[in-house]
Amino acid sequence: MLAYIVRRLLLIVPTLFGILLINFIIIQAAPGGPVEQAIAKLEGFEGATSRIAGGGSEVAAAGNNYRGAQGLDPELIAEIERLYGFDKPPAERFWLMLSNYAQLDFGESFFRDAKVTDLIIEKMPVSISLGLWSTLIMYLVSIPMGIAKATRHGSTFDVWTSSVIIVGYAIPAFLFAILLIVLFAGGSYWNWFPLRGLTSANFDDLTLGGKILDYFWHLALPVTALVIGNFATLTLLTKNSFLDEINKQYVITARAKGLSKHRVLYGHVFRNAMLIIIAGFPAAFIGMFFTGSLLIEVIFSLDGLGLLSFEAAINRDYPVVFGTLFLFTLLGLVVKLIGDLTYTLVDPRIDFESREG
Repeated sequence: MLAYIVRRLLLIVPTLFGILLINFIIIQAAPGGPVEQAIAKLEGFEGATSRIAGGGSEVAAAGNNYRGAQGLDPELIAEIERLYGFDKPPAERFWLMLSNYAQLDFGESFFRDAKVTDLIIEKMPVSISLGLWSTLIMYLVSIPMGIAKATRHGSTFDVWTSSVIIVGYAIPAFLFAILLIVLFAGGSYWNWFPLRGLTSANFDDLTLGGKILDYFWHLALPVTALVIGNFATLTLLTKNSFLDEINKQYVITARAKGLSKHRVLYGHVFRNAMLIIIAGFPAAFIGMFFTGSLLIEVIFSLDGLGLLSFEAAINRDYPVVFGTLFLFTLLGLVVKLIGDLTYTLVDPRIDFESREG
């Protein structure tokens, strides 16, 4: 197993390299980089991004000549290129980026006047809070419900819970978020929960117990919206996985030997049925941690990594774009490895090292 872990850790390096290289090449071809935006602002175009990205843009790069730079001092253009690092060829810029990333130096944001590392650390508590609690609650709700539906397949309980699941599957999380705001955050009915931020303004003055309550008070609505909007798939996956195992021959044999229903379910079926659930955990966690929480962050005014990455992509803030890309790719690969290792905890018969051999 140790050799397998070492091989997987070593594979992270070329995987990260490949992902960063592909995205770097794509971004070089994208119109409206930071140099073009800076020139557009000098020319008085406030809507720089939209003008640059659209067809027949006012500012377009052709080698080192910028159409929107006509009439500007060439030395000023050269200074702008130097400021954003575009005075070097792409290959050299990519190599410098990799060298800095090897030292966990993600550079400074083009537009926020702060180090990318500091921005990530600043936004991390929001994203971790949303991703961790939403994923944890979703699994605590979905797995027991899926097991109950499998053991009561075709019953009244199975039918009415399926109706709830269909609603949860059909309506996206951000619509549930809006509904929760209308109902419980002063929209039209009750004003029970806050609508902005992760903590209150007087958070530092509260006692330890008060801080914990305040923290979960602010998280209640966004986490509820994420859980309601995402639990359906996991519940159905759990149910179908258990149904598939319950109908297998080894379960029938175990029952024929006189084992109790509880012993068969949790002593035999659970270990095999949970493998596919564990396989989906890394994707579920990363999805909640980043992509799934973007709209929730916007709706509840939570300044997290999802919103940071989205704004960086819109503004062509390349250091932030690549810094967050590096972080989420690395996190995804590590979580995937942890998910594979968890297989062996659920079913010790699985040996990845012998399978690769």
